[in-house]
Order: sequence, then structure tokens, then C-alpha cells
Amino acid sequence: MTEYEAYVLGIRVIIRQNIKTLRVYRDSALVVYQLQGEWETKDIKLVEYKKLILDLLKEFDEVTFHYVPREENYMADALATLTVAFKAGGKLNMMSIDMQLYEYPDHCYQIEEVKDKKPWYHDILQYIKIQSYPEEATENNKRTIRRMATGYVFDGEILYKRSHNQVLLSCVDVREGKMILEEVHDGVCGTHANGHMMARKFMR
Repeated sequence: MTEYEAYVLGIRVIIRQNIKTLRVYRDSALVVYQLQGEWETKDIKLVEYKKLILDLLKEFDEVTFHYVPREENYMADALATLTVAFKAGGKLNMMSIDMQLYEYPDHCYQIEEVKDKKPWYHDILQYIKIQSYPEEATENNKRTIRRMATGYVFDGEILYKRSHNQVLLSCVDVREGKMILEEVHDGVCGTHANGHMMARKFMR
């Protein structure tokens, strides 16, 4: 509902500017694909929002929607940061702000990417399955792997992390983790559980 509210407010402002070509970039796949008609709008609370927005869009000659994944939506993150950093009133003259767009977020340049394409839990899984260690593992590394492995359970083809309350959390790689977070954020999983519970997949 918050995403739809943002659409309504933004479109009404644009209509007042007499703009006739509209390109919408949002990081909510749910709203973008619902407005495009690719996804069905099942939630009764959103049906009226969708109807209102489609009526407003009749004011434009051309409208296109573009889904931008949240991790790529750098401009929105930067503007949100600036919003909470500055307090401006009607009588305050704001200095101009120069912004530069980098290919990756700054923290990504500080992280050394692993190139072997193996999931983070690969060594633990290999030890549990066949009691093997990485070729370069020292005795200290082997002890660490054995100690860590006691907190995991292998069932079928899935490795689980045993939590402090004995709940088994399935281990996922980076690709699966991103997919799960996107689905939770976009509401694909429905409302039978809150976001925190739905995100309790063990990943790294």
C-alpha cells in the first residue's frame, strides 16, 4: 500500500507539470508487474489503488514501467540518505549537491570476491558427506571445520544449520539468497508470516 501511495503522489505531481511522457523506475517488482498487467492483483486492499493509478495514467500520451532491483537502485538510496541528513525550511537556501555514480557501491570495492563459484558452506558440506577437507587445509583449519560441522544437519541433498532453538535453517548460496529476499520484499510469499520470519533462511 505504501508503494502504491508513492505512485499516486508522484503521478499527481507530474500531471501538474503538464508532462506527457512518463517513464517509471521502481524497485518493487510487485507493483510494477501488477500495473503492467503481468501479475494479477489479488489483495483487495490494492485493487482500488491500481484502479486509481490506471485512471491517472490516462493523462499521459506514453507510459512505460521499468523494474530496478533494490541493490541496483543507488540513486534512491542516496536521496533517502540525504533526506534524513538535512533539515530544510522554506526560508533556508540549500547549497547545491554534486553526485557521482559509481559502477558498484563503495563497500563492494573493499570486499575480495571468491572466484571458485562454490557456496560458502561447501567445506562443511564436504566434511559431513565424505569427511574430506580442502587440499590446502592446515590442522587448525580441519579442527575448525569439524567444530563447525557439529552445528549442521545434512538431510537428502539439503544442508541445514541448527539454530539455538533447534529450528533447522536451510543453507542457501548467494543466488538463492537474493531470490528469497526479493520475494519477501515484493510480498510474493503472502501475509501468513511477517517479513522477519520469512527471511529466516540461513545464508551468508
